[in-house]
Amino acid sequence: MKSSNIPNVKLGIIAVSRDCFPIALSTQRRENIVKAYSGELYDCKTTVENDADMEKALDDVNKAGCNALVVFLGNFGPETPETVIAQKFNGPCMFVAAAEGDGDMINGRGDAYCGMLNCSYNLGMRHLKGYIPKYPVGTADDIAKMIADFVPVARVVLGLKGLKIITFGPRPQDFFACNAPIKGLYELGVEIEENSELDLLVSYREHKGDKRIPEVCEDMRKEMGEGKYYEELLERMAQFELTLLDWAEQHKGARQYVAFADKCWPAFPKEFGFEPCYVNSRLVSRGIPVSCEVDIYGALSEYIGMCASDDTVTLLDINNSTPKYIYDEDITKKYGNKYDITDTFMGFHCGNTPSCKMCSNRAIKYQLIQNRILENGCKPDFTRGTLEGDIAASDITFYRLQCDSEGNLRSYIAEGEILDVPTRSFGGIGIFAIPEMGRFYRHVLIEKHYPHHGAVAFHHVGRVLFDVFRYLGIKDIAYNQPKSLPYPTENPFE
Repeated sequence: MKSSNIPNVKLGIIAVSRDCFPIALSTQRRENIVKAYSGELYDCKTTVENDADMEKALDDVNKAGCNALVVFLGNFGPETPETVIAQKFNGPCMFVAAAEGDGDMINGRGDAYCGMLNCSYNLGMRHLKGYIPKYPVGTADDIAKMIADFVPVARVVLGLKGLKIITFGPRPQDFFACNAPIKGLYELGVEIEENSELDLLVSYREHKGDKRIPEVCEDMRKEMGEGKYYEELLERMAQFELTLLDWAEQHKGARQYVAFADKCWPAFPKEFGFEPCYVNSRLVSRGIPVSCEVDIYGALSEYIGMCASDDTVTLLDINNSTPKYIYDEDITKKYGNKYDITDTFMGFHCGNTPSCKMCSNRAIKYQLIQNRILENGCKPDFTRGTLEGDIAASDITFYRLQCDSEGNLRSYIAEGEILDVPTRSFGGIGIFAIPEMGRFYRHVLIEKHYPHHGAVAFHHVGRVLFDVFRYLGIKDIAYNQPKSLPYPTENPFE
């Protein structure tokens, strides 16, 4: 996903060497990794044996513009300088070690298998974070694959470090489920700017007649296609899109990246003259999440998913159970006994999902629920502006990072898919299938008091998210456990 709102990871590799081992082991093994890795990897020529080497190597990678590092133990490695690299480098560091087998076992043995243990021990002693793969010892080809796995993790870490979440609120009444202490944001290094809806309205009005509006309107026409939009709404929606983009640029300050958490009802449509959903979908498609109902941790989760998947994401209500007639008539016909009905549910929102992730039936429509409340069910006017249609079949990861009522960060991750089955409903909606969703729903989502919003990445990125949450120090990472692994709160006598 090419977006200026998501970090570009520039990796460097530094080899370290214990001075009682041949330095050539680390140097040559590092060169072998650089040759094996297909991506961009800056090759630092200084092999670190001591603190002076460490300072020289760090100066080199910093001048080269590296924002993430691979620290490679080509042999046992020097415990102090190799771990202090993580302390002094201003970015995420990965630690890996060389497997034996590329030389004789007398002068060519490096003992990095042993050195990795002491490296980990020293990182812990110094309270330093380091990304360590599931099995961090390997050949050049093995380590090249580990480095590729590290890239999305580094992208998330760098993104959070430079992220500001901008809100326009407060949260709608009776949607306090999206409320959470912002303390957790500061613990992650994320900045927040909270504004009122009035601030947004004032800025929106100042953009009336903006010379860029016609160009944005034309882009909306091209995106949706003839007959899939309301011509008379385009100018207003384009004005709002420019308002948000300008606000992001003018208010991100010292931060590089931005996400929004906006209040979208009940006052918004009447005062602005449309629902903001379609504009929100356009921003998220270019790498700027805009969460609904001032869901701050929803916006945070969306941004994490973008960095992890390098693709656009969405935020949906974990909305309704799948009707049995749809399960019997459509799901079992197409998927057989792959899923029980309790493995399925419908994910829904008014229309914030990017159009590129929806079926061809997508169109700008109106918000049925708001129309009932605000326009008495009459002909839709200002409740128009949602992006509706079935969400296209895809692999997905459903996940969320949340601060609970006690101020503790916790998370969940569940992989599954969107089924290629018509929903027969309204809104931006899809039928989701996640193995053992029924148990996950009860013993994670309900038991741990998660809100109704979940973020959706359109790929299986559970492994990346799990590694990210571990790196961030999240102690509670829940997932959809198989039947063979009961939840702590699950009744064993059922």
